[in-house]
Amino acid sequence: MRFLNRSVGRLSRHRRSRLAGLLVMALGLLAMGGLYAAFAPAQAEETTSTDAQVAQGRELFTVNCSTCHGLNGEGIKLTDGDGEDQMGPSLVGVGAAAVDFQIGTGRMPLTQPGQQGPAKQTVFTDEEREAIAAFVATLGPGPAIPNEEDYSTAGMSDEEREKAVVLGGQIFLANCTACHNFDGAGGAMPRGGYAPSIHDTSPKHIYEALLTGPGPMDKFSNGNISSDDKRAVIAYIESIREEPEAGGFGLGAVGPVAEGLFTWLGIAVLVGIATWIAAHTTRTSKKKVEEA
Repeated sequence: MRFLNRSVGRLSRHRRSRLAGLLVMALGLLAMGGLYAAFAPAQAEETTSTDAQVAQGRELFTVNCSTCHGLNGEGIKLTDGDGEDQMGPSLVGVGAAAVDFQIGTGRMPLTQPGQQGPAKQTVFTDEEREAIAAFVATLGPGPAIPNEEDYSTAGMSDEEREKAVVLGGQIFLANCTACHNFDGAGGAMPRGGYAPSIHDTSPKHIYEALLTGPGPMDKFSNGNISSDDKRAVIAYIESIREEPEAGGFGLGAVGPVAEGLFTWLGIAVLVGIATWIAAHTTRTSKKKVEEA
């Protein structure tokens, strides 16, 4: 028994010694090295592909975007006589989703700095757009390009779609109609800007616009409006596109005030025509009586 106690004591002392600690550390490093050697090939291949895409994106960015946004996306600001910036803002932290929206809708590159970019035919291929987005994503953390299940309403049942349209309509009316009109037809904004029509905007780009807030538009992160709620807004927009014009003649959904004014003017014109017809008919009747 006494021998056993002495042996246990020696093991305990050796276990607490510096040599034992170094031995344990060496074994741990050896184990980690073995695991890395086992899994490194697949990871290295994936990293090389991503690096190549980022490198391609950097080259495209340098040629096409750096004049306004800087070589590293830091932004370039020039002040004109009115004190307004005429070059590009910083892209640090805007994320790949912002790039995918701006390039995917043809808004970037701009024809000239300072103007609001209209939607037009894109000048980049899908591969080039993804490469530029991958490069900008390395400048700082930001929203990633959404997956199809985030914005697509194709898999909704009829009941789910009806609920989504109601919810999306409430969100749209509370947050979007002030600029985009109740019908999504767009409208004028201060300082010569405008909110574009979203009648022909794809679900993906609507989602990205909500997520990134292009131009003067507010940003609605998934913390403010969840991904499901954004999809509900898309379902509502798709529903108003399919609504027929009940009157048979649309006025472009310019708003209730303008359409109401047009209605009252139309009523006034009709009343004037009816009065003229009645007066003309009365004169004709009197003339016939006098001749008789």
